[in-house]
Amino acid sequence: MRETWVAGAATNRYGKMAETGREAGSRVALEAIRSAGLEPKEIDLTFVANAFGIAEHQAHVGPLVNTALGIPEVPSATIESACSSSSAALHEAYVHVAGGFADAVLVVGFEKLSHLDTLAATSYFAIGADYPYEAHNGATFPGLYALMANAHAQRYGTSEAELGAVAVKNHANGALNPHAHFQKPISPEIYRASPVVASPLRLYDCCPFSDGAAAVVVTARERFPHPAAEPLVVRASVRAGSIGDIQDRSTLTALPATRRAAERAFRTAGIEAGRIGFFEVHDCFTIAELIALEDLGLFPPGAAGRATVDGITAHDGAHPVNPSGGLKAKGHPVSATGVGQVVEIFEQVNQRAGGRQVPRTETALAHNVGATGSSCSVHIFGRR
Repeated sequence: MRETWVAGAATNRYGKMAETGREAGSRVALEAIRSAGLEPKEIDLTFVANAFGIAEHQAHVGPLVNTALGIPEVPSATIESACSSSSAALHEAYVHVAGGFADAVLVVGFEKLSHLDTLAATSYFAIGADYPYEAHNGATFPGLYALMANAHAQRYGTSEAELGAVAVKNHANGALNPHAHFQKPISPEIYRASPVVASPLRLYDCCPFSDGAAAVVVTARERFPHPAAEPLVVRASVRAGSIGDIQDRSTLTALPATRRAAERAFRTAGIEAGRIGFFEVHDCFTIAELIALEDLGLFPPGAAGRATVDGITAHDGAHPVNPSGGLKAKGHPVSATGVGQVVEIFEQVNQRAGGRQVPRTETALAHNVGATGSSCSVHIFGRR
């Protein structure tokens, strides 16, 4: 296995795009390639994540992106794993480079749903769950995560204040991130005044629908030893799955796929959760961040909420979590989300994060799930 780097990264601002997903993805891909000090002709393979391309009446976007980059002869594949699509694509890129099948691989994820009405966009999201058994019966993602939140509260006493602390923290971080969909902090009072979406989850417990694009370039150290920026060394790239239907799971207070992926990732990297410098975790809802931190082993079950209230997960805390603003404030453009987390890590390592900069760190972790956790990717990165 060759030492493998994320040598370049780029993103646009999440929110509402005037351009198409294909256009945004192509532009951001070129920025990522050039940030690595490469040219498109040096790319061997492209993985594209675009789960809901049908919303723009466009599938098979890889060749279109490559054509825009001037490399139409380069092979491509589109990867779909719901909200974890681009992190799954990143894993494929890692396997190809570490295994010696390619020297430089482009990973780009993008999504555009803002031209749809809320019902249509919600319907697209809902097909990431089990449509006949869940979505068809009215159980869209706010309702499913509300079930988890209620179960967590019943077992561990998780409070509204603890959920609210996640929202307040991530909006404060997003206010410092020029890439974020929401760039305005909120107070606990604003959080409590927001309407209930699916009890106990309020409006500010829920991530937004976002348009956006993000890209990274994965390279072999031996082939490209002098990147233009400080690269991320991929110390672990692990995927795991679990039962898709929430009603068939043995617990609602944990995501088994996260636990399995994390265990293997920490073992591969030879590190423990407490030694990770900072985390980018999948917080599609505030309860999802708390469960993720417990599943990753950073805190014992039921303890992540209190740690958040106490400021331990603030961007200047002992264990910074989602300095980007997370899905909650940075936004959730579905197939760009996983790679977007890695862009944040790249910017942090290269000291480009401005007011949200965490202290200099040697390691970082990206955690990205699909649907209610039936797919999960965990990546651990270090410095050279």
